[in-house]
Amino acid sequence: MDLLALTDFNLVARHGGFGKAARATGRPKATLSRRVAELEASLGLRLFERGSRAPKLTEEGKALHERTGPLLTEIDETAAAIASGGDRPRGNLRISAPLNFSQIAMGKLAAGFALRYPEVRLDVTAENRAVDMIEEGYDLTIRVNPPADLSLVGRVFLHDRIVIVASPKVVRPRDGSPAPAVVWGPDRELAGWSVKSKVGAARIAFTPALSLSSLSMVRDAAVMGAGAARLPVSLVSHDLADGRLVHWADVDGPETVLWALYPSRRLLNARVAAFIDYLKEAFPTGAPEELAAFIRT
Repeated sequence: MDLLALTDFNLVARHGGFGKAARATGRPKATLSRRVAELEASLGLRLFERGSRAPKLTEEGKALHERTGPLLTEIDETAAAIASGGDRPRGNLRISAPLNFSQIAMGKLAAGFALRYPEVRLDVTAENRAVDMIEEGYDLTIRVNPPADLSLVGRVFLHDRIVIVASPKVVRPRDGSPAPAVVWGPDRELAGWSVKSKVGAARIAFTPALSLSSLSMVRDAAVMGAGAARLPVSLVSHDLADGRLVHWADVDGPETVLWALYPSRRLLNARVAAFIDYLKEAFPTGAPEELAAFIRT
């Protein structure tokens, strides 16, 4: 396979057309078109659907771009690192992270990482959506309890557990009556929380007093006494220690696990490896108390 033709193909695919690629790089459009045509002929495949509008990748073209584009980028970056006399992380690093983790910790993590590795241009997007890493061009994604995905590999870097807490001002009903609650996410549709007890599973009934879109807001409202709340230990451990909140029960269910994931078909580049190592340094054991301490410092 002609690597020059493959490079030009990925250039066109990345920019979304021959004209756009030519304008972005200063390469002649005719040269790019010829190179791609030669690659198609050598493979016996049509890589672009050409029409009156911008060319669109075929299924075969999309697969080739997804598998070879990142590898060619790695080759370019490795050559640049060797030419500069070292393998210090440099270049763009795009990360997708959950909204709550981003709000409470990602700003400090990103700043510390940027100070340590000034040659890395870090771009963090906070969203709860499960992004398509390859299609959307992310290098790393942080996910909570992700489903199995054979296209991704990674490491667990934090564990957390969920508890029911409330201000001392809120009296917990002992007769099964619903308690006022500050709710977030799926809890909006529930009438009670399943919790652990000495005799097995139990249930705390509640009536939503407030419905909020972030766990940080839920925590603030719970401290103010608006109602009981279902929250991660890492977010409320200091409130529990200082008496601003009291522990009602542990939620009955799997623990919360945070993963740092990256596409398995890509080489683990220096930027991703450095960020994963930085997470390990920030949270050596991955305990929720470490996240709580990190948030407070």
